[in-house]
Amino acid sequence: MYSTNNILFEQGFDKLQVDHLIRSDTYEVLGIILEAGCVFPEHTSPKNAHILVLEGAIDFNINNEEYHLSAYQALDFEANTKHYVKAHTDSRFLIIR
Repeated sequence: MYSTNNILFEQGFDKLQVDHLIRSDTYEVLGIILEAGCVFPEHTSPKNAHILVLEGAIDFNINNEEYHLSAYQALDFEANTKHYVKAHTDSRFLIIR
């Protein structure tokens, strides 16, 4: 039987929250909730990845460049490249890698 959930939308905004929504042998999807003014500290991804903003507005900082992303915008980035995210407004986004 199939099941559904609304984990990403049921959680309120409380600083930084990271949930593994999907894990398989070939890819994973992370759901990120970031409260306005909070920062997802600098880190790297073990794989090439895609960020897709579902709600809000963020700054994605990578290679000394800042990309302003808002709802429905996406950006691809390479593995092992340091980056961080700052939320301008309460934001929800996916990392697909």
